[in-house]
Amino acid sequence: MLPQLADSPDAPFPPVEWAAQEPNGLLAWGGDLHPTRLMRAYARGIFPWYTDGQPILWWSPHPRAVIYPSEVHISRRLRRLLRQRRFRVTADRHFKAVIRACGDLRQDRDGTWITPQMVDAYCELHRLGHAHSVEVLLNDELVGGIYGVAIGGAFFGESMFSLVDNTSKLALVHLCRRLDDAGFTLLDCQMVSPHLQRMGAVSVKRRQFQSQLRQAVGAAVAIDDWPAWFSQPLDW
Repeated sequence: MLPQLADSPDAPFPPVEWAAQEPNGLLAWGGDLHPTRLMRAYARGIFPWYTDGQPILWWSPHPRAVIYPSEVHISRRLRRLLRQRRFRVTADRHFKAVIRACGDLRQDRDGTWITPQMVDAYCELHRLGHAHSVEVLLNDELVGGIYGVAIGGAFFGESMFSLVDNTSKLALVHLCRRLDDAGFTLLDCQMVSPHLQRMGAVSVKRRQFQSQLRQAVGAAVAIDDWPAWFSQPLDW
């Protein structure tokens, strides 16, 4: 039987080793999206993922897709695009617009887990300084981006979008370069996909991921001012 979380945001999660093989990673249900619960979940390698009409479902898949920020793959084509400087990249300037764009894009395809409840919860995490966005702008119009949660030296990528070709890749590589410079060692991508693999994501077994996660979360790493940090020029 799938465990149900208790009402208190401090209630414990089941051990991630209890996660189902099918569907891959399903661990528990219930609870809420209180900031305390969300931060405790991410620090343990657990994240919420559900759609309208479902209870909140909590996941910890195996294997896990991760990108080590120092090893992000930048293709020749993407590097040329970066050097053209057609796009402006910012951080934490348009958080709510990024998360809504991610939800709208997926809604147009096959439904979305980025429900209004999720938008509100992550905007609250952003207000508290835990969730961050990277935005790609063309002529001051938002055309791509990524958002996620930072704890210690780990960044937990939640979703990204492109309205212009390759702009989600631009957001991702800028994020990785900034994370690497700041001393972050892990970017959690949750589920393996060919797109992420082309960007340098690798599949990591649960035991290895949990070990790396503990080290990263416990690291004394922080970017005090995300908007200012991302405004500094990068060489490509």
